[in-house]
Amino acid sequence: MNDVTTHERMKPSLDFVTVTERAALAASHWMGRGERDIADGAAVEAMRAALGEMEITGRIVIGEGERDEAPMLFIGEEVGCGGPAVDIAVDPVEGTNLVANGLPNSIAVMAIAPRGGLLHAPDSYMEKLAVGPKAAPYVHIDASVLENLTAVARALEKPIGDICVVILDRPRHGDLIEQVRSAGARIKLISDGDVDACIATAIDTTGVHVAMGTGGAPEGVLAAAAIKCLGGNFMGRLKPRNPQEAARAQAMGFGDLNRILEIGDLVKSDDVLFCATGITDGDLVHGVRFYENRARTRSILVQAGGTVRFVSTTHHLGSRR
Repeated sequence: MNDVTTHERMKPSLDFVTVTERAALAASHWMGRGERDIADGAAVEAMRAALGEMEITGRIVIGEGERDEAPMLFIGEEVGCGGPAVDIAVDPVEGTNLVANGLPNSIAVMAIAPRGGLLHAPDSYMEKLAVGPKAAPYVHIDASVLENLTAVARALEKPIGDICVVILDRPRHGDLIEQVRSAGARIKLISDGDVDACIATAIDTTGVHVAMGTGGAPEGVLAAAAIKCLGGNFMGRLKPRNPQEAARAQAMGFGDLNRILEIGDLVKSDDVLFCATGITDGDLVHGVRFYENRARTRSILVQAGGTVRFVSTTHHLGSRR
């Protein structure tokens, strides 16, 4: 990890962490209660209020949906009380099913870049490939599964049997899972939340080396923001689920939907910041802990140039009955 170089750089970064902290605290009260929509709504409201206090002129480019679908944090919504013009990608609860069922790896997440620095991804699926810095130059989304896993193993100086691949547990991934198994690599299947999984490939201590498969396109941009800061590689390709999604993507200017989206297409600015706070325990950070009249949150903050901070915060909640 790199040290902070200036006080001016650190302060606004930590201010953004308070935004994901507040969202995580709000959602955590609903952990395991089976109310995914209520948990998400609480996090959205808390995150929007926190962003409203920021000294930025912010624009949501990835959020809860279009204005007619989402009353708060909709795409195009302006947030902040004035300051630098920035684009913001948010997911107040990445893994709403995980929170509802009390399962691991749910996070409140946000990426921030100067205006125009983040791709406005359509609400569609995206084929994804994510790896950490050592393997970054050697993989390609059009290479075969065996070729990519062999390249990762060689770059990490490990036998392929030690490589761990994260894949969403979905019927559409049946063939992919069989190819990974045939290559001899290990697999970690996850039920939801592939932002966390993709980022984990770029952090040595997680034991995760590759993320493959198809998931949400907006989540791909969020993951790419962190991976770009960390020096890893993320490649994607849109996979619309129906003609309506394809038409919407083309109306947004995507043109050839089969083209490869490299990390520089998804995150155009080098001056990007990513932060996430755990709601439930996960590979990146622990979830919210309550004790007496306090709560403790754990967050990860990643900045351009590879600066990584793990932030532990104790929140005083006042008297509770």
